[in-house]
Amino acid sequence: MASTVTHAIIGTAGHIDHGKTALIKALTGQDTDRLKEEKERGISIDLGFAYFTLPDGIRAGIVDVPGHERFIRNMLAGAHGIDLVLFTVAADDGVMPQTEEHLDILHLLGTRRGIFVITKADLADPARIRDVRDEIELLADGTTLAGAPVIEVSSITGAGLDALRAEIVRQLDGFQARRATGVFRLPLDRAFVIKGHGIVVTGTAMGAEVRVGQKLRVLPSGAEVRVRSIQVHSDSVESAGLCQRVALNLTGAEKLDLARGDVLADERLDAATARFDAWLEIRPAAKRALKNNTRVRLFIGTAETIARAIVLDDSGAIAPKA
Repeated sequence: MASTVTHAIIGTAGHIDHGKTALIKALTGQDTDRLKEEKERGISIDLGFAYFTLPDGIRAGIVDVPGHERFIRNMLAGAHGIDLVLFTVAADDGVMPQTEEHLDILHLLGTRRGIFVITKADLADPARIRDVRDEIELLADGTTLAGAPVIEVSSITGAGLDALRAEIVRQLDGFQARRATGVFRLPLDRAFVIKGHGIVVTGTAMGAEVRVGQKLRVLPSGAEVRVRSIQVHSDSVESAGLCQRVALNLTGAEKLDLARGDVLADERLDAATARFDAWLEIRPAAKRALKNNTRVRLFIGTAETIARAIVLDDSGAIAPKA
């Protein structure tokens, strides 16, 4: 099948130890666990990155997220840019607490392309697989991923991987970047120093392209930097954007304390806001209604901050969705 995708981001989701990182390695040959602590503990702590090569040679970026509840803020930083999610549910465990939490997050983000992957299928008999399928169908009902295909795989034996690859290609065929509008923005998920090169930042690009030599603005601080070089999946390029995983080497950023949550944007964006209007949905798993003037922890893009929710409804509260 010939792919006509522009660019897209594939993300993982699912409970801890449900085989997300092992699945990506089995699909791509790339290990997304890059930290020493992750190797020692055998669990993902922070975001990991890889790519999936489509039939026409285009590389879809992959963001592998941690599944442990302690690292949910890291999961959210990666989930904001997902176009297609590989949602893992282990055959031996079935649906678990972070399975539900991650699905709620994806639903609230409006993620509509997804594949439920029953991992560790070599550890379960057909009856157990059927039970897990039923659990997934029940959990997904009423969410943006209701009706998504379910594929059982084993990252150990390789069973089901070809079917999964084919479904990824099918879902991305004809995909048009949903965030390919407006000027360039890059919510940062990493910022670090490479000896001899200086400051490097990475993220999932939104909006128009960025080019070598272009001046960008750091938001919310308003500082200006310039792009020295660009890489996409370790390849040097002259321009990038449109839902690609991008690494930018910057000049003028040496004295800036760049970090996850900052946004690099077209220099014409010179203002930030401290308030915005939004439609809020409180998921059924919430223990209570959201009342007017409640302090909340807000995740937007890759940023995390404290905010206050002003409920405009006459009732002064938003109840959990039934």
